[in-house]
Amino acid sequence: MSSVFGILFRVATFGESHGRAVGCVVDGCPPRLPLSEADIQAQLDRRRPGQSALTTPRGEADRVTILSGVQDGVTLGTPIALLVENRDARPGDYASLADIPRPSHADFTYAAKYGLRARSGGGRASARETIGRVAAGAIAEKWMRLRFGVEIIAWVSAVGEREAPDRREQPPMRAEVDRYDTRAPDAESDAAFRAEIEAVLAARDSVGGVITCVCRGAPAGWGEPVFGKLEAELARAMLSIPAVKGFEIGSGFAGAHMRGSAHNDPFVRKEGRLGTATNRSGGIQGGISNGEDICFRVAFKPPATIGQPQKTANFNGEPVVLEAKGRHDPCVVPRAVPIVESMAALVLADAALQQLAREAAGGDARRV
Repeated sequence: MSSVFGILFRVATFGESHGRAVGCVVDGCPPRLPLSEADIQAQLDRRRPGQSALTTPRGEADRVTILSGVQDGVTLGTPIALLVENRDARPGDYASLADIPRPSHADFTYAAKYGLRARSGGGRASARETIGRVAAGAIAEKWMRLRFGVEIIAWVSAVGEREAPDRREQPPMRAEVDRYDTRAPDAESDAAFRAEIEAVLAARDSVGGVITCVCRGAPAGWGEPVFGKLEAELARAMLSIPAVKGFEIGSGFAGAHMRGSAHNDPFVRKEGRLGTATNRSGGIQGGISNGEDICFRVAFKPPATIGQPQKTANFNGEPVVLEAKGRHDPCVVPRAVPIVESMAALVLADAALQQLAREAAGGDARRV
């Protein structure tokens, strides 16, 4: 779908990169959830441009306004409309690109699909579309935190060839991640990531990276097999984020090199419930959460817009040299951390509501 995500906790996003505004409508949020604009703004501040010298200098405050669905500080259960105005749009920066599809951007494919495209900043294909996702995800995350005690933490675990130590078993706190502009999990990794990003800035180039996410506190039983498996929904959500090219959960691709005797997660009794001694499954088995931490990683490609001249072709196939203008991130992963968290929150909130509906209809038959 071009705009709608979710089954019971549904989100419709709208707006283009250099249009008047972006935003979303959230449908299915339970009533009586305490909610203010400040609850949403905290995540938008972590996503917004211009927050450090390592990001795009576009000067957007990204202030959110709640238009509907909230009364006297609590949700009504009706659709929640959220709006963020574009205050620093510069469509003129893209005038010279009207006839040139930018390499590795969506210019060519959008034109092939619709017969025309939003020429300013990529339109819906721009990462600015994710503002609506982050705003909606903040609502989903608060509801799950209050209802189930779920906590979602993401951090930058790699930039280019530089990798941080594996922190999946002991994830950093969000305040610890936000201590660094790179959203690294520790000071040493931050220094390495910063050096890599500064190097590509100086070279007028870009670099990719990896974000690791851990969701703690989700009970066993979430997920709708066989075609609505929880890891499949998480993968679909993450791969819908601009610039994402890879997703793996638990042991991921490394598990393909292991034997079953080493990969299996034995069951043990812990904390008053049946759990697993290891977590190579990443908290999901058979498409259903098993009560362990849900752990996954998301790979982002280098941003397509770079400052170097690039040999390419215009829409007529004639050779041209593209020298892109505009304001762009040299590496998207520091600002993408709240986007990953928000999409995880939307998936889990939807899965939670589906499981609550199932239990209400047929009784809670779980015995673990």
